[in-house]
Amino acid sequence: MGLDIKYEDGQTPLDENESMGLLFKTITTQGELNEAEQLNIEEAVEWTLRKKFEADNILSETFCNELHRKMYSGVWQWAGTFRKTNKNIGVDKYQIPVALRTLIEDCNVWIDHQTYPEDEIAVRFKHRIVSIHCYSNGNGRHSRLMADVIVSHIFGRPVFTWGAANLVKAGEARETYLKALKAADKGDLTGLVGFARG
Repeated sequence: MGLDIKYEDGQTPLDENESMGLLFKTITTQGELNEAEQLNIEEAVEWTLRKKFEADNILSETFCNELHRKMYSGVWQWAGTFRKTNKNIGVDKYQIPVALRTLIEDCNVWIDHQTYPEDEIAVRFKHRIVSIHCYSNGNGRHSRLMADVIVSHIFGRPVFTWGAANLVKAGEARETYLKALKAADKGDLTGLVGFARG
């Protein structure tokens, strides 16, 4: 029996090879997968709260990959490695390292020149990294945790609440979040920053 994933609007489907990277063949439903991923993600969140990271460490390809690995290594073989397939979203798979390096350079400039308010810098990073779509799965959750790490460790501000809701499941919070993402895609990050803090 294979993995039966029901994708929500806005989620990127895994291909067959990516699905084969599931570490526990006893997981067969979306609910079981969500539970396993959530337990792993909670451990990663605790890791980010226990450690102190400097801006130079956070704003690096190494940290981005390590955070994704911490979030998913208990569930997926390919956790922490860039995707090897193209998706309906994101840059071409071969452009991921270059796009991520450009984002990191841009973010350093935003911080050095105080180009945007602190919350907005973190949310802009989140928005850009999810649009690059570095990984086969978990890009949205990874991007939100990256924003939390940036805003708390670099700027010393409280982590975001992200609407204090489960954004993986369909519902009003997810709809509001997706609407804010679409506005951000058009250059207006006001709603996304507000949602992150709301």
